[in-house]
Amino acid sequence: MNSKTSFKIFLKVLMSLFFGGMFYADWLVVFLLFFKEANPLLEVVGWLLAPVITALGFTVGIKLFDFLAKEKKENFLRIYKWPLVGCIVGAGIVYWFGPMLIVFSMLAVGTLSIIVKEVLSVRKNLN
Repeated sequence: MNSKTSFKIFLKVLMSLFFGGMFYADWLVVFLLFFKEANPLLEVVGWLLAPVITALGFTVGIKLFDFLAKEKKENFLRIYKWPLVGCIVGAGIVYWFGPMLIVFSMLAVGTLSIIVKEVLSVRKNLN
């Protein structure tokens, strides 16, 4: 992998992380305003939506990068599954230590999943 490809992956991951963080922040505002003081079932639904929405942000970041860089268009769901799994794993690991800590692990593991996806994609294209 050359330095140009590495830099492109770095920028794509950075944009993906930015949008993942922004979508999480938006989820948090909505959750605190509407779900936190709602009935317990709605609160559970709100918590379950955190990784789904954060992964959506990661995916939007990648799609936007591909659009701006005029890269090949990859299927939305093919991208989405990577950060979704990462965010679910990250949230599941940390939730038991305090649910408000999930942001750190979701963003970390979600970013790691994007890095793995991009590296595997480049390696696949080299073969």
